[in-house]
Amino acid sequence: MKSTVETLSPTRVRLAVEVPFAELEPSLRKAYREIGSQVTIPGFRKGKVPTAVIDQRIGRGAVLNEAVQEAIPEQLVAAIREHDLKTLGRPEVEITEFADREPLRFTAEVDVRPEITLPDLTGVEVTVDAVEISDEQVDEQLDRLRQRFATLKTVERAALNGDYVQIDLAASVDGEDVEGGSATNVSHEVGSGQLLPGLDEVLVGMSAGGAEKFTTQLVGGDHAGRDAEVSVSVRGVKEKQLPPLDDDFAQLASEFDTLEELRGDLRTRLAKVRQMEQLYDARDKALKVIVEQAEIPAPEGVVRDEVDHRKQQMLDQLERMGATLQEYLDSEGRTEEQLDEELTASATEAVQVQLVLDTLADAEELQVTDDEFGHEIVHRAQRARMSPQQYYDQLVRAGTATAVFGDVRRAKALGVVLDRVRILDSTGVRLSVDDLRGPEGEHDHGPEHDH
Repeated sequence: MKSTVETLSPTRVRLAVEVPFAELEPSLRKAYREIGSQVTIPGFRKGKVPTAVIDQRIGRGAVLNEAVQEAIPEQLVAAIREHDLKTLGRPEVEITEFADREPLRFTAEVDVRPEITLPDLTGVEVTVDAVEISDEQVDEQLDRLRQRFATLKTVERAALNGDYVQIDLAASVDGEDVEGGSATNVSHEVGSGQLLPGLDEVLVGMSAGGAEKFTTQLVGGDHAGRDAEVSVSVRGVKEKQLPPLDDDFAQLASEFDTLEELRGDLRTRLAKVRQMEQLYDARDKALKVIVEQAEIPAPEGVVRDEVDHRKQQMLDQLERMGATLQEYLDSEGRTEEQLDEELTASATEAVQVQLVLDTLADAEELQVTDDEFGHEIVHRAQRARMSPQQYYDQLVRAGTATAVFGDVRRAKALGVVLDRVRILDSTGVRLSVDDLRGPEGEHDHGPEHDH
């Protein structure tokens, strides 16, 4: 095998490979065995069909084609190793010349990792917002906690927003009952918008024993998009009563004896949530600075594959929701071209960050231990609600186990970034990454957040 490499750009090369026909003989013999084991020819046992008979019945061309398809990946890997290329993504292969008993010639264009010179991380400085916890934010957390300990009390009055009602529903289209369009003794919070559009407006002012009709547009089922007449009757109205904010509530809702102790704990936990937000903000800003200073080009093929992957994920999710891409775009007031631009920008940034972290991991000679890899598998398996062995076997079948390994290694490189860059808050205070990470775990009454 002979090969040459041509640099097309800082992130892409073209390999030209020539393979003598003699080096294809093992693949050719394998192709004859594979085809011979699959075809049924009278007078011959499967797997015992002579090559001349296969050539006559199936065709020499079909055998050659299968041999070439089997040989190209091996030959391509050998060429990549010969030129010590750090390839990214999928190669685009084109057979340029091949005939029976003649050399195979093919080209392969593939993205490669560009040469990257990282800046001195200790010279990178980022500023994040200072943590400021207001009394109003603590009050909001207390209110959320009170909501969890609220009780419902039946009242003899008309329903108001925030009340809970027991209702019966029945929908019809053109006088015909809608299949699955009725429900009995449903508990619903007035004003929550959890059921049918227009229902909450009708319920406000209704009392137990009352009945009304209204029109709404159905969003699912055989009648999706059509107007339906809905009858609603109220069985009862209940008022949500919140416990008073006092020491008794603190003892009911937490391990603290006084309300002030509970408020202090909520303030501390809110601060830790904000500190984690500072850490995420510092991470994003530091990586952006490093990408800009290193002037990292984004491999076009890898970005294109990432955009296709993200777009397909979006299409799959929309399909599960019973919506189309055009419906989603219309609701957002965007065009598909704008969506593609946004996906390309975010995919480009993600690929550039990966290149930074891979380069840093190489420079620091970071290794992933079996324990670290196993911990990540266990964590992902739990999120997927699978056993670790099942999840790992699935990764192996899909050929993505090495991708998980790479993710763990990049996470370690990210730790190096955060440890070395200078992080300040908006008041000029130097922040420690260890302080921002804080102790793991939160009590059940801790503040609600998205991270």
